[in-house]
Amino acid sequence: MKTLASHLTGAWIAGDGPAATLVNPTTEEPIAVAHGRGLDFAAALAFARDRGGPALRALTFAERGALCAALAKAIHGAREELIALAVANGGNTRGDAKFDIDGAAGTLAHYGELGAKLGAVRVLADGEPVQIGRTARLVGQHAWVPRPGVAVLINAFNFPAWGLAEKLACALVAGMPVLCKPATATALVTHRLVEIWAEAGILPAGALQLLVGPAGDLVDHLRAPDVLAFTGSSDTARALRGHARVVAESVRVNIEADSLNAAVLAPDVELSSEAGALFVADVTRDMTQKTGQKCTAIRRVLVPRARIADVVDALKERLAGIVVGDPSRDDVRMGPVATAQQARDVRAGIARLAAATREAFGGSGEVSPLGVPAGKGFFVGPVLRTTDDARGCEPMHAHEVFGPVSTVGAYDGDAHTAAAIVALGQGGLVASCYSDDRDWLGRFVTEAGGWNGRIYIGSEKIAAMSAGPGTALPQLQHGGPGRAGDGAELGGARGLALYMQRVALQGDASLLKALTS
Repeated sequence: MKTLASHLTGAWIAGDGPAATLVNPTTEEPIAVAHGRGLDFAAALAFARDRGGPALRALTFAERGALCAALAKAIHGAREELIALAVANGGNTRGDAKFDIDGAAGTLAHYGELGAKLGAVRVLADGEPVQIGRTARLVGQHAWVPRPGVAVLINAFNFPAWGLAEKLACALVAGMPVLCKPATATALVTHRLVEIWAEAGILPAGALQLLVGPAGDLVDHLRAPDVLAFTGSSDTARALRGHARVVAESVRVNIEADSLNAAVLAPDVELSSEAGALFVADVTRDMTQKTGQKCTAIRRVLVPRARIADVVDALKERLAGIVVGDPSRDDVRMGPVATAQQARDVRAGIARLAAATREAFGGSGEVSPLGVPAGKGFFVGPVLRTTDDARGCEPMHAHEVFGPVSTVGAYDGDAHTAAAIVALGQGGLVASCYSDDRDWLGRFVTEAGGWNGRIYIGSEKIAAMSAGPGTALPQLQHGGPGRAGDGAELGGARGLALYMQRVALQGDASLLKALTS
């Protein structure tokens, strides 16, 4: 069985202590082990600060972008191998595995292009210079420079490739070295990615390190210039934010946590229209892609009361065609959830919803997976619940069920009401609305925007070209307020800000211009 070593201080270190076992969630067979003890985290962080940081800061934005482009190219070269690992360790279908692997490559390639556009400079101008003296010779200029620390990236189990890439790309182009810690249960893809990149010698020593297994006392060794970027549960996020070292050193923290994302159908959209078909397709895909294990998946579906029966029927018809089973089979559309604990959590969430909603499809997730021996695997089938009172259904807005589960709720069709119901989720990564009514959209976006990091607008003219609300695009920010963690990643050049320091420069206009152009 494969042992997943950590890559720290320039070497592969297996560690010691109790083994964490990675399993195939379809068969429950062990496929790898990882040991988390015996690792010197203080030395690893010092290696990043002393070796990786200076090496990256010596490069221009264009040169750092070229590193990201090379990482993306290496992913393409190993694409089939990585997809196979995602199927075996993540329970992904081939399509879901491609979504993760190709998303990682695309994000790195985008930041490669961004670095090239920023050019052969090491200081990034922020806005225009401002005259602060008697003449235009003396000016002030806000600018961004790399932070002289290390970015510690703690990622969730659901996107072992893309989750790493979206943080790594921003940190590298910004000039900050990285220590990444993937979720142990699905670490095989991340581990192999780092192996491939290390074997190719793409990055300077110390620019990227990998920790497989428990984090131990890693956070105890953070310092003021460091960045801690976390994706995962809100409970863990609160513990990290309140960690004594983080508070004492004022460590910069970015959080992406729970999100009860909502999809809202406006009264002007007929289900027979292209916008209506887009709505049904988006909800179905986000319920079942990656077995619903996406932070951007649609958990709440708001429908005008007069349309709720038609919407439920349309979704039931789509969900009935989702074949659940061994994700390595070409005829399977949805695999298992990633871990046994994940399966238990999803079923508990379904039970919470069942206390306040009606069954529309899927019962409590019972399913006979295709091509899998009876009793094996962490399978939960698609589950659709419904309520006639979306506003009053407290469980619908209080707890994210991180699996193939959504609840359809009726509302009165008013944009103000829809926005108020969306707000009951206390902050989300993305809300989607489907309408061509500009007045309705104007009222909804104005009121719902403050509760969401992104709003996706589905309409007739974009129906044929839309990637759906569940795709985090590198050009747009990924993150959201409140329950979602109040973080922000990606967003093109905005994503670099997390790993850089904004500084105000004062001096001769020609000297400042030379620094930033």
